[in-house]
Amino acid sequence: MQVTRRILLFGFSILVIANPALAQARRKVIIDQDASGPGGSNLQAIMTLVQSPQAETLGICIVTGDAWRDEELVHTLRLLEIVGRTDIPVLPGAQFPLMHTREEAVLEQQLYGKVNYMGAWDARWWHAPFEVPAERVPEGMPSTKPSGEDAAHFMVRMVQQYPHQVTIVAVGPMTDIALAIRLDHQFAELALELVFMGGALSAPTDAHEWETDPRHEFNFWFDPEAAHIVLTQHWAKVTCIPVDISIKTHFTRAMAEEIAKSGTPLGQYLLKYYVTFINYMWDELACAAWLDPGIITSERMYYMDVETQRGPNYGDTLAWPESDQPRFTGTPAHVLFDLNLEKFTQLFIDLMSAPTPNRKQ
Repeated sequence: MQVTRRILLFGFSILVIANPALAQARRKVIIDQDASGPGGSNLQAIMTLVQSPQAETLGICIVTGDAWRDEELVHTLRLLEIVGRTDIPVLPGAQFPLMHTREEAVLEQQLYGKVNYMGAWDARWWHAPFEVPAERVPEGMPSTKPSGEDAAHFMVRMVQQYPHQVTIVAVGPMTDIALAIRLDHQFAELALELVFMGGALSAPTDAHEWETDPRHEFNFWFDPEAAHIVLTQHWAKVTCIPVDISIKTHFTRAMAEEIAKSGTPLGQYLLKYYVTFINYMWDELACAAWLDPGIITSERMYYMDVETQRGPNYGDTLAWPESDQPRFTGTPAHVLFDLNLEKFTQLFIDLMSAPTPNRKQ
C-alpha cells in the first residue's frame, strides 16, 4: 500500500510539471517561518509545502523565533540547495519582535517564574543576534543568498498581485505579518486565508511548559503585540493549529528511517539531522491540514486574541466562543482539536519520500 501511494504521488508530481494547466491550478502559499535547524519541525514544515504538487510556494519568509533570523536564513537556504529548489525566494523578515525584548523576558522570569522555553533568547544556546556561529550550521553554509526584498513588503506585493488567491501559513511569531498589515491596511482582506500554528486553549498534557499556564504558547508569547494585530484583522478565513492538537503528533526516528529509504537528498537530510530532544510536529501539521483538511476530525470556532498587558499572563491565548463575541475582534478562527493521526503520518511520510517537484540539478 505504501509503495502504491508513493507511485501515485510521484506520478501526480510529474503530471503537474508536464501540464501547465495543472501547474496554474496549484494553490498559492507564502510560508512565514522561524526556521531553526538543521532538521526539526520548522524546516520539515517548509518541505511539507515545497514537496506538495498541490502547492505553489511563492516565497519563504524568515522571522526570529526559535532562533535568530540570520541563522534561520542560512538553514533554509542550505536546505533548498540540498533539495534543488533554489528558485524559491527566501525573504529576511523581522530580527526582533515589535516590543518584547530578551531583557524584559529575563526580568519576567525573576518576577513570575521560569519560562520553560525562550527560543532565540534561551540561555542554553544564546548567541548575539547578527552572528551565525559555525557550530550552529553543521550542514554547511549555503552559496545562495536571501532576497534583497524584505518579508513584509514581499507579502504585500504578492497579495496585491494575486488578490484573494494567496494563503499565508504562519508557523512562527507573527511579527512579519503584523508589519505587512501596517504597510497595507487591506492586506488581510486581500489574502485568501490565514493558517497559523499558535495559541493554547486546554492542552491535554501535564508537560512542564503548560503545567501552570495552559494558555501559554511560544509563538504568541515571543511577540504578543504582533499576534494581537494579526488576530484582530478581518480575514476571509482563519485556521488555528494550537498546542492542543499539535502535541498529539510525533516525528519518530522510525518515520525518519522510513523516509530515508527513498534515497532522496531530502530523505537522507531528515534522518541525518533527526531531532531527538523534542519531536512534536507543530508546524508540519499546520501545513498538512491546509493541504488535506480531511486529516482533521474535530474543530471549533473561536474569536481569538492575545494578552498584551504586562504581567504573569503576558502573551497568553484569549478565546471566546462565537456566542460571546467581544467588542473589538477580528475573524473567528477554525480551531483544530483532533486528527486522524494515521492519515496525517502517512501523508507526511509520502510527501517527504517523493522526488522533489521542479528539482534543479
